[in-house]
Amino acid sequence: MLRLLGILVTVVCAIAAAVLTWPGFFRVERTFPIAQIVSFRGALLVAFGAVLVLALLLAIARPIRALALSIAVIAAIAVVANVVILTGRGIGTESLPAKTDSSVRVLTWNTAGSATAPDAIAKIAVAMDADIVALPETTIETGEQVAIAMRELGHPMWAHHADNPDTEWDAGSTTLLIAPEMGDYAVIESSQDGTSNTSTVPSAVAMPTSGDGPIVVAAHAVAPRQSYMADWREDLQWLADQCATGNVIMAGDFNATVDHMTNLGVDGGTLGRCHDAAIETGNGAVGTWSVDVPALVGTPIDHVMASERWKATGSIVLRSTDASGSDHRPLIVQLEPVD
Repeated sequence: MLRLLGILVTVVCAIAAAVLTWPGFFRVERTFPIAQIVSFRGALLVAFGAVLVLALLLAIARPIRALALSIAVIAAIAVVANVVILTGRGIGTESLPAKTDSSVRVLTWNTAGSATAPDAIAKIAVAMDADIVALPETTIETGEQVAIAMRELGHPMWAHHADNPDTEWDAGSTTLLIAPEMGDYAVIESSQDGTSNTSTVPSAVAMPTSGDGPIVVAAHAVAPRQSYMADWREDLQWLADQCATGNVIMAGDFNATVDHMTNLGVDGGTLGRCHDAAIETGNGAVGTWSVDVPALVGTPIDHVMASERWKATGSIVLRSTDASGSDHRPLIVQLEPVD
């Protein structure tokens, strides 16, 4: 009986490790509570490592040695697999390449409402020479203050926004700043009036009204709390649908890692036809939330994505802003047009 129980425990542990390591294979990446657990792949790696060490220690006891060694093997495989996945996505770069005449720099930062001062946002955006700034949880009033501060620093921007009056606090607003050099832009009506938007926290879809610039989406999906799981899944699909053409730049707080985006890509894209710029440039495993934990243990839920007209040439997750007030880290990406 004990032997059968040991076999059963081993099988259950193997299945659990496989599901948490490759959730997309089992089609459970957007299912509660798997979605929440796999968000923190760095922490999951640490947990598998702890299980490995504990199992090896328990193997000293002869009566449970076979079971302990079996679990140790499973944990070791999970550790190796997660290390490969994390390093493949990128564990961090420290600088951006020199900006060219054709470069577009995109900054996304969930500011946690009034927790982050407009001047602090402006200084980071100017220091990064950003052409597009996506600011989830930021009102248009704050966004205008940021734009004014940037103008005074010699870097003018136009401020756009979308809001959801049914969502309280600043989470009901998303602000988008675009440099005049990008051309004239306007947020589409359906994004403004909510007839086509993310469910609870709004996204802003800006179309060029002059020139041939990209469609720019400041994205914000609702967090995958248990009561919002259906809305969260719909939000991710809606965001994927926004990236249906070849000239789209989308940035913001997706409240999802690339694991959650499995099967939402089109023609090789990560989400719709868009590719995740951080993964392409060595920062895909660096956590942007929460600043309360080390970046490699946190979760990369803030993204900059672009369709095939754009190639990511560099990115950086700023850790120097961890005391700014926001619970998110800014992500900056440099894009180059593809001829």
